[in-house]
Amino acid sequence: MMKKILNLISYSFILLYLYAAASKLMGFQEFKVQLGQSPVLTGYAGIVVWLIPVVEIAIAVLLVFQRTLLVGLYAAFGLMLMFIGYILVILYSGEQIPCNCGGLLDAMSWTQHLVFNSVFAVLGLIGIILYNVFMNQEKLNNCKT
Repeated sequence: MMKKILNLISYSFILLYLYAAASKLMGFQEFKVQLGQSPVLTGYAGIVVWLIPVVEIAIAVLLVFQRTLLVGLYAAFGLMLMFIGYILVILYSGEQIPCNCGGLLDAMSWTQHLVFNSVFAVLGLIGIILYNVFMNQEKLNNCKT
């Protein structure tokens, strides 16, 4: 059962990050313009416009393989925390900038994004915990045989 939940969490992150990266890359110019309007990222838009989708794809790849699953879960959790921090800065800056999340996620308000990302951050944390419990259980089972 733990393995199924862990797989579900991993697949959810894979779908989320691949979808978000594809949306950003397909709407690259718009994504770049929106990043340029950010009060936080204006000076870094030229780098961040490539960095975010590449990181999202890399994390999705890490989550595919058992050998890199834990690193992928930590990376997914960490990226969600960074997105949450960015959203909080936007919410408290008073700036009215468009969301640069890509695709259907653009339709959400910043507050809705905060909730959405918080749910995924919690899922990432649950995934890390489940992975550690599952792996410790596997080690115990291997020691008994």
